[in-house]
Amino acid sequence: MGENRKEQIVQNRLDIEKIADLIRELLIEIGEDPEREGLKRTPIRVAEAFEYFTKGYREEIEKVLNGAIFNEKYNEMVVVKNIDFFSLCEHHLLPFYGKVHIAYIPNGKIVGLSKIPRIVEVFSRRLQVQERLTQQIADTLNEYLNPKGVAVVIEARHLCMIMRGVEKQNSVATTSAMHGVFVEDAKTRDEFMHLISQDLT
Repeated sequence: MGENRKEQIVQNRLDIEKIADLIRELLIEIGEDPEREGLKRTPIRVAEAFEYFTKGYREEIEKVLNGAIFNEKYNEMVVVKNIDFFSLCEHHLLPFYGKVHIAYIPNGKIVGLSKIPRIVEVFSRRLQVQERLTQQIADTLNEYLNPKGVAVVIEARHLCMIMRGVEKQNSVATTSAMHGVFVEDAKTRDEFMHLISQDLT
């Protein structure tokens, strides 16, 4: 990783006090009193929460993987499904959340299974749109594993749709991103979709 990227990560560390001051100003602007009992600690709590919600900006995929890519002759589909995720919509800073389903077909390399949810966490803990989040996960696995194929499906509920605007409480957005044989072979793609639709017995 280049020096510019390292510098960017250092600079992205949050100034908690500065964010807390901004939240105090926001409370005043919406008509609240940040000095009343229930709100006195709110600015610092919100600042600390945003530090966690956006920690993906300060994480590196190489460190997350931590050498957990192994040479292996296994060449059947690997599926990790129902990975819980939470993210913030970049348009309204409201949460969206749901499940991520991931599959890849190895081409001589496999990754430790626990690293797959960690990759999801890195990208979901940033300001996002669901479409980009889906693509980033697929692209990362494709880049680091060079597999025969990668497939990612995300199903999510968006509070910007549930709480405001159209206010459709039961709406679910589904996005997908695929590489390799999942694009080229309908049978492989159908197998993946079938596997993620099945309950564990």
